[in-house]
Amino acid sequence: MAIFNLNINGTSKQVDVDPSTPMLWVLRDHLDLVGTKFGCGIAQCGACTIHLDGNAVRSCQLPVSAGEGASITTIEGLSEKGDHPVQQAWLEHDVPQCGYCQAGQIMSAAALLAANPNPSDTDIDNAMNGNICRCGTYTRIKAAIKTAAQKL
Repeated sequence: MAIFNLNINGTSKQVDVDPSTPMLWVLRDHLDLVGTKFGCGIAQCGACTIHLDGNAVRSCQLPVSAGEGASITTIEGLSEKGDHPVQQAWLEHDVPQCGYCQAGQIMSAAALLAANPNPSDTDIDNAMNGNICRCGTYTRIKAAIKTAAQKL
């Protein structure tokens, strides 16, 4: 066990865990930030996506030790009131169906738009590749990203 000082959603948190513990489980089990979902556990589905220094990363394979000294943002920290342009566009386009993948989808889209405020279809496809939606709302996801880009 080791003590890690983490900056999560702009707040300092301290956890005492094994250095190899995946960030996903630190967030969910130790810090009660359950918006980040467990999907596959092998970084292939995107449900666990968070931002690490502004980059979209899969938290199920990110050891907590990699988070020390970095700025970590979860879906809870993206917007205090749920009014981030991506979140608004998600509602406008009625993207969520079952909702399970949505936190990861939104976090990937927000990272894309922070890095590229005017993405092409190819940019969107590349950034969202690996974010799996069992409900198949990919067309609405792309439309929502384009709408959010216009609002930014």
